[in-house]
Amino acid sequence: MLAGVSATGRRLTRDELEALRSRGEQAAAAGVGLRSLVRAHLAAAARTSHPGLPEAAHRHLLAVVEQTVDAFAEGHERAQRLAVRQEEAARREFVDDLLYGRSDLGRLAERAERFGLLLSHAHAVAVAEGPEPYGDGYPVSRSVESSLVARFGARRILLTTKDGRLICVAPGDEPEVLTYFAKLAHAATDGGHIAIGRPHPGAGGVVHSYEEALNALDLAARMDLDEPVLHSADLLVYPVLTRDRQAMEDLVVGVLGPLRRARGGAQPLIDTLTAYFDTNCVAAEAARRLSLSVRAMTYRLDRIHKLTGADPGEPGQRYTLQTAVIGARLLGWPDEEPDGPGRRRASR
Repeated sequence: MLAGVSATGRRLTRDELEALRSRGEQAAAAGVGLRSLVRAHLAAAARTSHPGLPEAAHRHLLAVVEQTVDAFAEGHERAQRLAVRQEEAARREFVDDLLYGRSDLGRLAERAERFGLLLSHAHAVAVAEGPEPYGDGYPVSRSVESSLVARFGARRILLTTKDGRLICVAPGDEPEVLTYFAKLAHAATDGGHIAIGRPHPGAGGVVHSYEEALNALDLAARMDLDEPVLHSADLLVYPVLTRDRQAMEDLVVGVLGPLRRARGGAQPLIDTLTAYFDTNCVAAEAARRLSLSVRAMTYRLDRIHKLTGADPGEPGQRYTLQTAVIGARLLGWPDEEPDGPGRRRASR
């Protein structure tokens, strides 16, 4: 082709350019690198050019070689982009199936090996969320991934995103991976929250651990927990407390209902009990957290005792009050108040 155009001075036809693009795609599909192909084109141009070639023909030949290499490289790059998009689509489909357990487990295990996971082993999942959503390829995602790879190399770790959150799947017997991920994600998301599920075996274990982590994040939002890293294993008591919702509603109304008669409503006194229990019943520390004087704190505790009949300082009664306070936070009480056994009314 080069010999023909150098002899006639013609430009490459549209069909010739498209054929070059097609060959570039075929070369990419065959795994041939672009650099070696460019060298081959230049070598062909050198063979076509000879000392007796007129200067004008030589310049024309160089222009055609530029066209040739450009068309070939365009086809090569087009195939590479298509392969990347297909790989991204396959990875996203795998992640969705892995986290929701929607695929045949045998086929899912086969696909998992391609992405570095052995689903016959136990895995744990960490989920990080920040003030904004994150996706694959975002600076935050790339930063966390590059640091994980630099620290742990090619271990069987999967880092991805889902619903705007960062997700890390790691072997269950390597807790240091998720601990380091939590540290990175907390910094990269500007103080975001991270929840870590328990290790579970098999393909279904990833789904189980992922759901535990999501539930921990939801619980942190409802309970206003300020710990940056939450371990689902440390929060198992809360699902137990809410398993019988009706019983919990009855407890909250029965124990804390009288607080609604206080000036300002129940919420300030519930906040008082929360701070008191969170500080191991040290009134001075609880007062500092609430920006109160110790005298005001003591007055509030005494008021709670008189209204509810339960003394926060007495161990047995303290347990009932603390359980009721936890229930109130879980149920959103008193914003949404149970009216009594079997009835609820919307908040006003």
